[in-house]
Amino acid sequence: MESKASVNRLPEHSEMPDIQKANSVEQLRDVRITCQQLLLDLRPRMEFLEWVASVNSMHDLINRRAAELCEQNMWEAGFGRLPARYAFVAFGSIGRQEATLWSDQDNGLIIGDELQEEDLAYFREFGLRLADMLEVLGYPKCPGRVMCSEPLWSMRLGDWKNQILEWSSNHEWEPIRNLIIASDLRLIAGSSELSEAWLSHFRSSVEQHPGITHAVLRNTVRHKATLNVMGRIVTERFGEHAGDFDVKYGMYIPLVNSIRTMALQRGIIEHSTLKRMEKVMLLEGDNLLLESVQRAFLTALRYRNDTPWHIEDGLVKSSGYIQKEQLKNKNVQYELRDTLGVVRRIHRSLQREHRFAERRNL
Repeated sequence: MESKASVNRLPEHSEMPDIQKANSVEQLRDVRITCQQLLLDLRPRMEFLEWVASVNSMHDLINRRAAELCEQNMWEAGFGRLPARYAFVAFGSIGRQEATLWSDQDNGLIIGDELQEEDLAYFREFGLRLADMLEVLGYPKCPGRVMCSEPLWSMRLGDWKNQILEWSSNHEWEPIRNLIIASDLRLIAGSSELSEAWLSHFRSSVEQHPGITHAVLRNTVRHKATLNVMGRIVTERFGEHAGDFDVKYGMYIPLVNSIRTMALQRGIIEHSTLKRMEKVMLLEGDNLLLESVQRAFLTALRYRNDTPWHIEDGLVKSSGYIQKEQLKNKNVQYELRDTLGVVRRIHRSLQREHRFAERRNL
């Protein structure tokens, strides 16, 4: 897994603003709005994965600048200079570099062990302010509270190591869920030494606890049914999205989770789903199912970015659903059924592995 914040570049365009020059939250929000509109305009003229990379470069640059502005604001508010090193890291779709224009927050802090107890309050305030700032910038707060404002996701390196060890040793649902979330970690801003040390410890913990892969497998095989016994697409039954299809939880997340599980089973520690898939396929050689999974993931990623969106207060918003009117299109139906068939096949394969592992451990 990469541990250094990569060099991010947006597509060359005469109107593309320099994110680094934003000197306030208000300016940074305006810059984001300008960037997202230019990216929307460029979408028809760019290769899809190149466009996704550009969207995620924008997110990285904005999040990095937000962390810098938060440091500056803390100084101006009288909190003084940084009392220790820190690494601002991303999890979730931003961590995997698969975020849409409307993705929410999934982030955390790794703080240097040189931080004294009496200075912990600095980073508690820093995390709260940074999460609030990102919300203003168009990143909704994570419903699952995976954010730098939460003590569980903002710790000194030594405390993180203890937490990872605890999650690795306890194979109940919640600790393994947290370990799965943590596996997507990627450095956004701050100390690469801290993120490298974190990643090294995470890697060794996975290697030293072989039972983790079975526990991750158990968490992975539970997913939302997307095709019924007749091979028809399962849509939402109730609520405002009745008749619509949930792209994120019906197609995209099941594939992300399956590919992550296959990677962890093989000792592959990567943050990107595509890189995980490439390394799994390299190890496995010719495998028609894995090739189908790779194609299905690219289709899911495309549909995730193509769900209907609208502009609200200058920012792109989307429900993440394919609407029932779109589902009447035969090409859409065919692609969805084909992709969901692959989701079902890989989950059945993982379920067989899970049942075998359970019988072996009886």
